[in-house]
Amino acid sequence: MEQILKTAEKVAVDAVLSAGRIAREKFNSSDIIIEEKGSSGDVVTEVDYLAEKEILHKIQEHFPNHQIRSEETGWLGVEGDWLWIVDPLDGTNNFTIGLPIFGVSITLLYKKEAVLGVIYDSMLDKIYMAENNKGAICEDEFIKVKSSSTIEKMTVGWIQGHVVQNDQNARKLKYHLDYTFKRTLSLWAPTLIWAMLARGDIDGVVLYNSEGDDLYSGLLLAKEAGAMIMDFEGNTFEGMNPEPYIIACHPDHKERFLEIVKEGLDEKVVD
Repeated sequence: MEQILKTAEKVAVDAVLSAGRIAREKFNSSDIIIEEKGSSGDVVTEVDYLAEKEILHKIQEHFPNHQIRSEETGWLGVEGDWLWIVDPLDGTNNFTIGLPIFGVSITLLYKKEAVLGVIYDSMLDKIYMAENNKGAICEDEFIKVKSSSTIEKMTVGWIQGHVVQNDQNARKLKYHLDYTFKRTLSLWAPTLIWAMLARGDIDGVVLYNSEGDDLYSGLLLAKEAGAMIMDFEGNTFEGMNPEPYIIACHPDHKERFLEIVKEGLDEKVVD
């Protein structure tokens, strides 16, 4: 396994750099082809496809027997112990409106547990990397989540799935987070939210049913940076889940975050 991970790290870093360069060079171009994706307002661009093609080629060249799940192409290869999950342009909606907040995400899982995650902030040219039990790194330096003393002064990331954007419980919870914390931040580029948590720029993340191909690299990065990763009941979140409900924060704040989420979900809606 050690040799596989060593090679995988090099392949993933090379792939995210190539994909990020494509997006950066195409950013703010007036002739980008944009298509609607589903009925929830999501979109896909030619850059998603170009970046994805580059990543898939590099992975398949070195690991032809590994299965891949990629944002646009879907599933490739035969199911086995190893699975690559790819989001070639995390933050496509931002990209299409000229907002320079987007990146690339690659995760390698072994028996449905993330063992390697690589995230690239395409505009800031920063690589984040986490390997299971080896810590979280940005630009060759270890990064850590922070512990703040005052809940009211915290900034918390909010990630919500497209399919539940009109969910009443999600609206209640988001409203309560807005009321409780100094700021609730939605970037529409989840991997970059996870990177902010991992490097201590924000204090927590609450995720409401958003399992996209950007999820598992971010979770591994946050976990390896010292974050507590749990579901809304306080159970440690592990493996894969098609409908995840997740809280991530410094372990010092576990109980308070659980209380806040419960309060938000229990609030009555006033008509």
